[in-house]
Amino acid sequence: MYSLEERTKAVKLFIESDCSESTVIRTLGYPSPNALRSWYKEYLSTGQLHSTCAQKPHYTDQQKAAAVAYFATHHTSLTQTCRAMGYPCRNKLRQWILEARPELLEESKKSCSKKKALVRCSQEQKQTAVEAMLIGGLPAYKVAAQYGVSKATVFNWKQQVLGRDGMASIKKEMNTVQTDKTKSEMESEIASLKLQIKHLQMERDALEKATELLKKAGGINLTNLKNTEKAEVIDALRPTYRLKELLQLFNISKSSYFYSTHAATHDKYAEIRPEIIDIFHQNELCYGYRRIHACLKRRGKTLSEKVVRRIMRQEHLIVHMPVRKKYSSYKGEISPEVLNVLQRNFHASAPNQKWLTDLTEFALPAGKVYLSPIIDCFDGFVCSWTIGTSPNAQLVNSMLDKALATLQPGEHPIIHSDRGCHYRWPDWIQRVNAGGLIRSMSKKGCSPDNSACEGFFGRLKNEMFYGRSWSGVSLEQFMEKLDQYIHWYNEKRIKLSLGGMSPVEYRRSLGLI
Repeated sequence: MYSLEERTKAVKLFIESDCSESTVIRTLGYPSPNALRSWYKEYLSTGQLHSTCAQKPHYTDQQKAAAVAYFATHHTSLTQTCRAMGYPCRNKLRQWILEARPELLEESKKSCSKKKALVRCSQEQKQTAVEAMLIGGLPAYKVAAQYGVSKATVFNWKQQVLGRDGMASIKKEMNTVQTDKTKSEMESEIASLKLQIKHLQMERDALEKATELLKKAGGINLTNLKNTEKAEVIDALRPTYRLKELLQLFNISKSSYFYSTHAATHDKYAEIRPEIIDIFHQNELCYGYRRIHACLKRRGKTLSEKVVRRIMRQEHLIVHMPVRKKYSSYKGEISPEVLNVLQRNFHASAPNQKWLTDLTEFALPAGKVYLSPIIDCFDGFVCSWTIGTSPNAQLVNSMLDKALATLQPGEHPIIHSDRGCHYRWPDWIQRVNAGGLIRSMSKKGCSPDNSACEGFFGRLKNEMFYGRSWSGVSLEQFMEKLDQYIHWYNEKRIKLSLGGMSPVEYRRSLGLI
């Protein structure tokens, strides 16, 4: 609370400083900004500041009367009344009672003066009680309850029985025992702290050495490392710490540690590793671990696919598979639509039952090249294809003429395409009808309806086009390279779905060619 003089001085300084709160507080050291603004508003409205602070009463007259009435009707103590009503404190309740009905306090004093009869115990009983507490180990409150006295009385008996000298000797003995216990406890605690410090030091050194050797980003968890990594760090720390302690820290068994140490210095796949590298480079850098596994199996080498994948990752044998935009030949509705006969069922039980066709584009520094193939759903065999520098009608019509020439009498396959303008021109429709083929088309802008043909384009571009530099290569050279790839695709490139054989080898094994 601030006096009238202090408040007046603060308001005058506030007015002189052009209502600057910081100036008043910095100069006088008081008050808070809210209090200063409150004083200033009061000064503007009344022209002066109040001399005393009138506080609002905490309790109403009804609450006071209710508390006094409860005390009078229930004949309880001040404490019990305060607990029952939830307010106020004992002194304030006594003040209310004195103001309203002082006779109630007199009656309360008379009722409290009626004390119970005093408990008289003999010297032998006191002696027995003290012995029960000291020798028997009973707590003081139980001894007091047994004899019907308070705990303070029991302690007084103890002092009477033992005397000052006895109490001093007992305290001395207790202090001696406590000191001995304290020393032993301190020694055990010091030993425990030393072990903890050593363990923390070892853990810190392990983390530093692991960070130095493994160079992992994002932090290191010692228990989540591979066994070979744990063995590498343990070997680096063995000159400083015992092996048993390090094994417990890294949560690795002794046998696993020695096995990992031996495995780190011995490569059991050293003989097969060069063969995997040769297979990868001899096949256009496009064989994944499944096809390499199939090649090894054909050579009589037994090896897990997971091991092949791990060796390829270690040797950085990566098949480049970038995502590029697909060429779209859709030019609008220029003829009546055709139903989707295939309905994404690309499985065929024999050759020349279901054909797929589409156009794809190759963007080179020298220009653009277009490929138009026909894919057989039976085994993925490329029945015919044409390569050109313009996606015109001649490109797709000549491809269809080549494919029709390979059909045997009675073979009338379904030919499925997208809704590109190439497959809706009169010349294309005339050739399809003359050959007895069944037309089928995808929905507008729905590439999954022709996903088998799109998948062929994806494999082709990933294996022979993407990830290579075509600068300085002419269009004729590229078209020759593309033609060679499709011949290799049909004759030599193995497919896991065909049992590790190429389409030509698969047809030859079935006696179809």
